[in-house]
Amino acid sequence: MRPLLFLLALLPYFSLLAQTPARIIIDSDPEVNPWNHLEVNNQAENFQFIIVTDRTGGMRPGVFHEAVGKINLLQPEFVMSVGDLITGYTSDSAQIDREWDEFQGYISELEMPFFYVPGNHDYINDVMEHKWKERFGKDYYHFVYQDVLFLCLNTEEEKRGSRRGYVGPKQVEYTEKVLAENPDVRWTMVFMHQPLWDQEADNGQWEEIEALLAPRKHSVFVGHRHRYVKYERNNGKYFVLATTGGGSSLRGPRFGEFDHVVWVTMTDEGPIIANLMLDGIWDEDVNTKGYYDFAQPLMQPNNLQFQPYFSQEQAFREAVIEIKVQNPSDVPMLAQVNFQSNSTLWAAQDVWEDTIPPNSLEIIQLPIKTQEEGLALPNAKPIKIKADYTYLPDNQPQLMVSQSLNLQPQYLYSITKAPKKIKIDGEREEGIDLPFRLNESSVIEGDPFSHRGDKDLSASFGLYYDKSNVYLVAEVQDDDLYLDAEESPYRQDAIFFTLDPRDKAVSAFNVGREPKSTLSLGISPSENDEETGLLFRPLSLPEGTKTYCLKTQNGYRVEAAIPADWLDEQYGNDWKELRINLMISDYDQEGQYISRMYWTPDWRSADRLLGSGTFQRE
Repeated sequence: MRPLLFLLALLPYFSLLAQTPARIIIDSDPEVNPWNHLEVNNQAENFQFIIVTDRTGGMRPGVFHEAVGKINLLQPEFVMSVGDLITGYTSDSAQIDREWDEFQGYISELEMPFFYVPGNHDYINDVMEHKWKERFGKDYYHFVYQDVLFLCLNTEEEKRGSRRGYVGPKQVEYTEKVLAENPDVRWTMVFMHQPLWDQEADNGQWEEIEALLAPRKHSVFVGHRHRYVKYERNNGKYFVLATTGGGSSLRGPRFGEFDHVVWVTMTDEGPIIANLMLDGIWDEDVNTKGYYDFAQPLMQPNNLQFQPYFSQEQAFREAVIEIKVQNPSDVPMLAQVNFQSNSTLWAAQDVWEDTIPPNSLEIIQLPIKTQEEGLALPNAKPIKIKADYTYLPDNQPQLMVSQSLNLQPQYLYSITKAPKKIKIDGEREEGIDLPFRLNESSVIEGDPFSHRGDKDLSASFGLYYDKSNVYLVAEVQDDDLYLDAEESPYRQDAIFFTLDPRDKAVSAFNVGREPKSTLSLGISPSENDEETGLLFRPLSLPEGTKTYCLKTQNGYRVEAAIPADWLDEQYGNDWKELRINLMISDYDQEGQYISRMYWTPDWRSADRLLGSGTFQRE
């Protein structure tokens, strides 16, 4: 009977052990650490935790805060992250502190531990690295919970930015040591920001870390791409997560574009993944590599195409536009195209619909004409085109994408030959007129209080050329200049000049994604004539480019000379045409109000007009 009595005596002790709260085993700094607290709120051997992903990189306010409330409803043991938690990309210490204070305010509402991982928005320069270590200490670390190893790495250690993540020897050495110290854990989870296994740039020594992980059961979670994709590689599952408030087109699960948190349940067989979204719950196959390969070529629809109609006469009467609707896939595609006329331009057809066979196209002949006698083209309103394409695969869900375009005939401007050599010195010269205007009738982006008339912000500019250069001369009226020699022109008052010198049939379709053939010149004025202005990314400008931007009594004056040799190279021979746009940013009341004024709609925006701002040489 004694052995039985001994066992009965131990039962209360074993019961007490079973109720002992599980602990996170982690090397903690007494001062600062990259987590908020370690009070785990569950005792189960098979546990649940949540992963939040990118909040910034086109942040949509309110989404992350909403996610915090939903996480508290779900009550996981703790929350992991994969970086891009603040907007960052600045060296302004006060701004960095404000952004971290705001974010940590959200985290303070969580009822469980939260573990920080750096992304490129959080850790992009020396100042931001200092701020990270001041607040959180480590930028890579690990912990063990319920016999599962959690390894958090820093893909931003070289501070090289987007698609240039990097892990070096120190993190390889650290990983090797941690794995050696935890050889028999039941699973290893890796968290970092950029998908180093899928980038063109040198990723440092990531392959060495993968080799260390390969023999063990493991999973890898990253963010950065803002699009969910599951990979099966290196004897594990690798997940690129979507967003928790970061920039996204939100085209749905089949494109991997949604706001979510990842609910992970750790079992003896491994982690079970559930993607929890505001509008539903999906399992880990929400977007497999196979379906992604089918959808990827269709994600930026360019099915509907037409050549812009250019006129050397400002007065427009009528034209016939040939529109091509193509199906680029191997399955049938149902196309519906809607044409929305307006008070200035009328389309002869409202709706066109057809099913287009795989890898083929249909042509629409669309007559358009003016509804005003002698309409001046710059005053025309575009015909809005909305096209919906539904792909019909046999054994997979239907896939629908949409495309929006603006159809507007374009006036073909003339660029004038310079009457004399233009000096890039900030001085106004006789005979150099500025015939083009940006004012209240231009395209303005900003909140309702950000622009208060032409004195607040307006501009005039002119374009000239000679055998050596193309010249841009502009005068900006701005009654409240906000300048900072330590900051980028993008964060202060500045003028941005975009130029594409290719044939007009090609440059018309530039939507800001062709850096090799597009010149982007941004400059802020200098406070004195001893300096020539603060340039945005000066190393990207063609060799021989000259600029000058000087503060004036009512704003600032800018002059730029772009070498003709560069234009010839892009055009293919002696350049004859070029397409331009101007954007002026205006920061008022110490940056509290921001507006941006465009000569024609931003080439990257949904309001873009094909071929807008095209000039031909006289």
